[in-house]
Amino acid sequence: MAAFASTMAARPVTVLRSAPRKSMAGAPLKATSNGAKVVMRDMWLPGADAPAHLDGKMAGDFGFDPLGLGADPKALSWYREAELQHCRWAMAAVAGILAAEIANPNVFFYEAATKATLPFPILGVVAAQFLMMHYVEIRRWRDWQKPGSVDKDPLFPGNALPSHEVGYPGGIFDPMGYSKGNLDELKLKEIKNGR
Repeated sequence: MAAFASTMAARPVTVLRSAPRKSMAGAPLKATSNGAKVVMRDMWLPGADAPAHLDGKMAGDFGFDPLGLGADPKALSWYREAELQHCRWAMAAVAGILAAEIANPNVFFYEAATKATLPFPILGVVAAQFLMMHYVEIRRWRDWQKPGSVDKDPLFPGNALPSHEVGYPGGIFDPMGYSKGNLDELKLKEIKNGR
């Protein structure tokens, strides 16, 4: 035991203090230990190797694709677009549920539809919603296929979106001007909150 203790005392111990979690925000962690450089990134399973097609460039990429579904770059791009939309709808739904609970605490959110009284038939609302959502989703799909192809409004030609990355239109969809700040950090926050 004494020999073990003397061997351990002879080796210097280096403690790496990590930066606060917020400043790392998904960036690869670089460290030096015993002269060897180590670069780690946030992974879904610490110490795991990410698939080759998940290189950490997308916001929220933690190397999780056990079935290899994203090996095709075109499919991976569509999966990302779909995930963004699902995240945004989920966050909007939570906000709507909370608002309804605050406005009318006597009605639980999943009973609200059975207790609602509308001045028009519900089938008309569903049909109108279907047509409007179909129009919006087809335009979103066309923008994903050919970026920038649907940036001009077909009904009001004077309205147009500025040049943008697919999935992050900005312009009238960003009235608070968040896209002018650290967009990479906001992308990561959005995808984490949506998941």
